[in-house]
Amino acid sequence: MGAAHLPGCHSPVRRVEDAMNELDHGPQPLGSLMEKWRLENHDLVEASPEQLTHKQVQRARQGRRLSLKMMQKVNRAFNIALWTRFSDEEKEAFVEYTTSNLFSYAKGFQEDWSDPNVAMREGNS
Repeated sequence: MGAAHLPGCHSPVRRVEDAMNELDHGPQPLGSLMEKWRLENHDLVEASPEQLTHKQVQRARQGRRLSLKMMQKVNRAFNIALWTRFSDEEKEAFVEYTTSNLFSYAKGFQEDWSDPNVAMREGNS
């Protein structure tokens, strides 16, 4: 009798499905913040001083699990894309976003976090 038939063991197909579910975290706060700030994927790609592709940004928004380095790269691009839109006064008041604000699977994520930049965002609408 193979391991897949033992009680409590998952079939190989089930293990692959479980692994895929661990990689997919659903729509991320990044996506909703980008919509609220009226940013497109291209805005992040354009703003990034590092190599960042449209596909990487799309995966980040959709909840594909990213490495810490990739989350940080997307985070930096997001902040830079916003920063370039602000006046000097707004730059002084802007509170930079962190990976825990943009990704629900990041260390330190808080479901009830409130955006300190709401007033600025609504003022730029």
